Formats: sequence, C-alpha cells, structure tokens
Amino acid sequence: MNDTNILASDRTSKSFVGLEISDSDEIVNNTSAADRTSNKTRFEVISLFSGCGGMDLGFLGGFTVLGRRYSRHPFKLIWANELNEAACKTYRKNIGSHIRQGDIWMKLDDLPAEADIVIGGFPCQDISINGKGAGIQGHRSGLYRAMVEAVARVKPKIFIAENVKGLLMKPHAKALQQVLKDFEALGYDVSFKLYHAADYGVPQTRERVIIIGTLPGVKPFKHPNPTVEIKDHITVKKALHDLVALSEDESINHIWSRANRSPDQGDRRLVADRPGYTIRAECHGNIQWHYELPRRISMREAARIQSFPDNFIFDAKLRETERQIGNAVPPVLAWHIAKAVTESLK
Repeated sequence: MNDTNILASDRTSKSFVGLEISDSDEIVNNTSAADRTSNKTRFEVISLFSGCGGMDLGFLGGFTVLGRRYSRHPFKLIWANELNEAACKTYRKNIGSHIRQGDIWMKLDDLPAEADIVIGGFPCQDISINGKGAGIQGHRSGLYRAMVEAVARVKPKIFIAENVKGLLMKPHAKALQQVLKDFEALGYDVSFKLYHAADYGVPQTRERVIIIGTLPGVKPFKHPNPTVEIKDHITVKKALHDLVALSEDESINHIWSRANRSPDQGDRRLVADRPGYTIRAECHGNIQWHYELPRRISMREAARIQSFPDNFIFDAKLRETERQIGNAVPPVLAWHIAKAVTESLK
C-alpha cells in the first residue's frame, strides 16, 4: 500500500453513517485530479512514535469526518516507526506499509538521510497527570531524546512534537525548558502552544502541547487560531447520534467493554450537549459510559470522539483498539497543524 492509499476501502461505513458523504469522499483511495496535481510538489515526512497513525493521517489529509471533507495536503510519508506491533498492523491497514516496527533506538540507523518534516508524539506516561511524575527522566518520556537525535540526523526544515498538557505544569517546568533547549541546540527556532482539540472541530475536551521547530530561512511557523468558538463546540450527541440504534458490529469496531462500574473515568458518563471527555489510552476497559444508552461507548464511538473517519478500521481486539485510539493525536487537529506547516514551507 503506498501513501495514496490513506484509508481502508471498506464500504461498510456507508451502511451506518447517517451523515451526508459523497461517493468520492467515501473512498479516498481514488485520488482526484486536483490531488494528483498537488502531489507533484509534495514534501517528505518522517513520522516517529506513530501509533496507529492519527497524526500521520492528519498530515496526509483527504478524509471526511462528521460530514466535513478535509482536503489532501502536499505531504508524502516516507518512513515511520512504532514500537507496538498491533498499532503497526492498524497503521499498515489504513496509512501504508512504510512503517517499521521496533525500538526507535534500534531503528535510527535506518532513517532516510533527509526529509522536509519530522513529526511525532513522544511517549508521555511519565509526564501526564495520571502518570508517576518521573518527568523526562522517566524511561518512557525520556524517549524524546530519540526524536532529538532523529532531528539532528535528518535536519528537516520543520519538526513537530506533540505531548500532554502536563508538560506545562510547574513540576515539569525544568523538563520543558530542557526539551526546548535540546532542540534549540540543533539550530532550530522553537515555539510551543497548548491546543484544545474542541477548538478545532474535534468533539473532545483534549488538551495537548505542540512544539514546533523551524530552521533559519524557513518562514516562521504561525500556530493556527481556533476554528470553532466555544458555543459551537461539537457535542457528543451530534457526533454519535446515528450510532445509537446500531447493533454491535466488530467489522467496523462498533464493540464495547462490559467492565463493571469503577472509580474515576470508569464511572464517568458522557454529557450529550458538550464535547466528550479526553479518551485515555490505559483505561483497561473502563472507558466512559454512553450519554444515553446503558453501556460504555464503543470503539467506533471513541474513534469518532477522536475525529477518526469511519472507514479507518482498527486491526485489533477491543483492549488494544482502546489503547490505539487513546494514544492517538486527533487527525482533525493534526490536519489544522499540517495546514499551517504548508504555509511555512511556501
């Protein structure tokens, strides 16, 4: 599968999506004439800590979510890496076969010699609010140094690093400064911003830090302004209403956990007239409850809340799919960041 095969060609989605989607939007594999023209000036992208491909899909563009078409961007993914084998299976099914599974430190010598952009959401378990507070000295979050090493080797025009809001909290102030300092030492002009996904058309109150670095001579990156006012945030009812009457269907990931009530997120019910709560990766089946039905939300519903298109099929069982969805960068948020990156590269 090459980079034009962005989404699974599965047509099942049309049978359960109650939103208006044209045939050309349904099958994104059929590249339009306009897309083929833009492909002549594509910028090459390397993806690190890729997960199932949420950020990568956002950079490619060419998909439809909740009735809105997100156009293709002039980017070509040439190399990607992810440790989790199940996530790699989903990535290959939906994005492409260019992903390498394994430890990033063992894969660095396999990096392409050059690329225009390096993107990645380095692991954040030691920094997150629900983590153990080890910060960037922790085993997982310390992997940001692998991204620094990749940027040092490839010298892209721009790099984009995503992480949790906890990186901005006082206990991690020195950690943030160290991360910025390490990237700046490579000669990059570095900036960061806290993004609220709901402000960009994602039906979820997810906050993430985006760190951007540009080489001298590249047009300064301008962080995109919110596209949706608070009063117009997409609610979970608007995002999920057409799935209420749909029976369980594993082929489209419309399956849900039977875990009993439990503390914290495990007992949290979605509120119909507001965006969904942040989807977590390690909820161990204790994912949030549906706003109306007497069950937890399905994986398809969780994917909708994360702004994945309906024909993005997770090639995994329930628990692993939960993890992949929760770890992902919302593709729609990534799409807006990618659009701003194109402005810098112009």
